[in-house]
Amino acid sequence: MKKILALMISVMMAATLAACGSGEKEASADASAGGGALEESAGDAGADNAPSEPAGDAGSPDASEGSDLEYVKGKGTLVVGITDFEPMDYKDESGEWIGFDADMAKAFAESLGVQAEFVEIDWDNKILELDGKTIDCVWNGMTLTDEVKSAMSCSNPYCNNGQIVIVPSDKADQYQDTESLSGLAFAVEAGSAGEAQVSALGLEYTAVKTQADALMEVAAGTSDAAVIDSLMAAAMVGEGTSYDGLSYTVVLNNEEYGVGFRKGSDLTQALNDFFAASYADGSMKQAAEAYKVQATLIEQ
Repeated sequence: MKKILALMISVMMAATLAACGSGEKEASADASAGGGALEESAGDAGADNAPSEPAGDAGSPDASEGSDLEYVKGKGTLVVGITDFEPMDYKDESGEWIGFDADMAKAFAESLGVQAEFVEIDWDNKILELDGKTIDCVWNGMTLTDEVKSAMSCSNPYCNNGQIVIVPSDKADQYQDTESLSGLAFAVEAGSAGEAQVSALGLEYTAVKTQADALMEVAAGTSDAAVIDSLMAAAMVGEGTSYDGLSYTVVLNNEEYGVGFRKGSDLTQALNDFFAASYADGSMKQAAEAYKVQATLIEQ
């Protein structure tokens, strides 16, 4: 089944490169002497390096609310809202948050002169958490849906993704298209793109707290199937993974990931500049390779 995901990613990458080729801009960043690629500061990246059309509202915050960038610098922390989502955000054996998103968030925070602080959130409440200032951003393989883009100031997209169906391996051959999914009881993360896809198809489902919980439901036999992000499926499902008794089958859609800030936040442009610089100097690719998601990167 790995071939299914590899083919999907190849198709998405081809589409992304075709779309980006005509509007590509050059970006540059100063490399720190002797430092690691992710420890290089991207804070000085100029406006010319940023893509011309951000995915969401990247304007300055209302004067009455002040600058989010200065707010974060003043308290010395960038509070990042996440869930346990390998390979984007998850804990290592020592309990430290790692993953592609976690590493990039740490590097972005460092470029601002602050520390990244990770807070697990209820994904269904991510907008409330952001607006209530219990977190400063949502950075957790977040699909850029219309709802997300209308409620948050979103960064430029940085990874391709898709929603994919997970079933027990010994039944995978029975579920190879959307028509075959009728009658299955699904587990999906509440408030996720997976829930939106299952709901749109009119399928029966139970909403659970995280995508990891959805996988556990299928492994335990309490749900027939799950819908999760393809990037998570590649890391956690199939031979040699935590769920070697499960397989992924039907790809339901194509998506893009972005980072969400409060509406009008000036942190959005700061992150777009950081993305452009880290893509240009190779540090974004280096981080992606560490978690085997380099094939999904979107050119900045």
